Amino acid sequence: MTEVVFHPLAEQELLDTASYYEEQSQGLGLEYLADIESAINLLVRYPATGMVVQGSIRRLILPKFPYSLLYRIVDGDLIRILAVAHHKRKPQYWIDRE
Repeated sequence: MTEVVFHPLAEQELLDTASYYEEQSQGLGLEYLADIESAINLLVRYPATGMVVQGSIRRLILPKFPYSLLYRIVDGDLIRILAVAHHKRKPQYWIDRE
């Protein structure tokens, strides 16, 4: 079975964004997390579904929020989420993450 792990900075981005959305509107943070969970479930089933952006790094755009999961497939059965990036944030700030 495919395992999904978050880079520590990507995990922090996820938590910070969920907190921000929850502060804006009660329940919105949970909706954001549900969107992330759906995207991860898609990646587990179809790891190569994201568009290649650089080398082995792929991008999966979230359907409801202006964020993308940037990830790498490692050894075929591990997906490493490198960033949970806002579409308007500085491009490729995550590029040096392993």
